Amino acid sequence: MQSSGNWIIDILNYTLNFWSEAMQTIWTLLTTSPQNIRGGAVWSSIANIQGGLKAIAYALLVLFFIVGVVKTTTNFSEIKRPEVALKLFIRFAIAKAVVGYSMDILTGIFKIGHGILNNISAHAGGVLTTGITLPDAIAQKINQCSFLDSIPLWIVALIGALLVTVLSFVMILTVYSRIFKIFMYTAVAPIPLASFAGEGTSQVGRQFLKSYAGVCLQGVVIILACIVYSVLTENPPINTNGDVTTVVWAFLFQLIFNFLVLVGAVKMSDRVVKEMIGF
Repeated sequence: MQSSGNWIIDILNYTLNFWSEAMQTIWTLLTTSPQNIRGGAVWSSIANIQGGLKAIAYALLVLFFIVGVVKTTTNFSEIKRPEVALKLFIRFAIAKAVVGYSMDILTGIFKIGHGILNNISAHAGGVLTTGITLPDAIAQKINQCSFLDSIPLWIVALIGALLVTVLSFVMILTVYSRIFKIFMYTAVAPIPLASFAGEGTSQVGRQFLKSYAGVCLQGVVIILACIVYSVLTENPPINTNGDVTTVVWAFLFQLIFNFLVLVGAVKMSDRVVKEMIGF
């Protein structure tokens, strides 16, 4: 970023550029598939871990199946009936297939959520790539202020820069935590999915798939919040009446308030998904 010759303007420009770069980072993280993060090295490790856990999952599969048989049959003579035996066999075969193809199942769920996310971002009209710049009217007013007037202005600019930096990191960390959740869900997937072998334990597997789908859809809520924020702040009203400190403080207050609303929406994206879809 090229210096303007005025350190107050430079601080404000740095703050706005930092926020714009944070928005770009979030957009990149949301639209990038986990298989492509770090060149696929992380996903390769997760796939190896999941493959190693499948042996344990198959052992649990048998255990859950036996527990399910004991709980659902009043006596062992019922198992001799063809329809009961066939039902148990089909349940066990489906559960074994779910564990064996757990990676494909989770990848398919993720592709659905990722497809929705990419479709939304493609129709956003480029609003996510639009950065925030310091209005010329405010820059001119700052250049006209005296040295004594610039002292409180410098404090206001530093406070605003600190708040925006903290909010940017909070939002980026929230998006990163979603990616970590996807990795962790994928790594341990065979264990909870093995519960489908038993009728009484299958709710564990269903809840796991619902939670994973909720994490995938969390990205959709985040990208929608970013789009709404970008449209609302595209042309903010600027009031240049009053002294320069008041003008700059009003400008920063308006921006920080909008930033807080966006960060709050991003932080609550998991709750929003649960409320909308019941996940």
